Amino acid sequence: MKIKKAIKKLFKHFSLPIIDEKGFTLIEMGIVLAIVGIIIGGAILKGPALIASAKNKNLVNQDQTLTAAIYGYQEKYGFFPGDDSAATTNLAGTGYTVTNGNGNGQISEYFAAPQHLVAAGLIKGSYNGTSDYIKHGYGGNVLIYYQTLQGKTGNLIRFDSLSAENAKYIDSATDDGVYNTGSVRASTDYTAGTTITNLGCFF
Repeated sequence: MKIKKAIKKLFKHFSLPIIDEKGFTLIEMGIVLAIVGIIIGGAILKGPALIASAKNKNLVNQDQTLTAAIYGYQEKYGFFPGDDSAATTNLAGTGYTVTNGNGNGQISEYFAAPQHLVAAGLIKGSYNGTSDYIKHGYGGNVLIYYQTLQGKTGNLIRFDSLSAENAKYIDSATDDGVYNTGSVRASTDYTAGTTITNLGCFF
């Protein structure tokens, strides 16, 4: 009714009857359709940005979840997953045929690492221990690994094949946002439009 009154007041000086009290006029319908169009148009334009934002937040969550699982495994068994030199004993009866790591504290056994975590009930998924990678939301591989990146060496969670924008999002959300300092380091600088081969989140 407020719309009708506003339109009626706006067109009161015209001789043609614009407002029909029994229903909506074409002008009223036009205004409603225009408003609906603006709302839908805004949602469509923001849709891809919202999806990208959700995927980036999932990358950060994936890093944090894996880090918590790794430390949970270490606390329970005394080794990092993958590197566990007693995995066949520690994970006996889990239904997984696991292999032992060398127990040196360096996770070079990156295929075994996710399998050990799943067998321990710390993450979900299915990994054969010899060729299956964890995947991130943009389709690249995620490795639990020991590596040197930008002068820092240690165990890390490595995200492969991320756009520079996505990689910088993780770095900024969890560290200092600079590709070659701190606990998150990238194979190259975060140049817009480029692909970061490796992004390492050291733990």
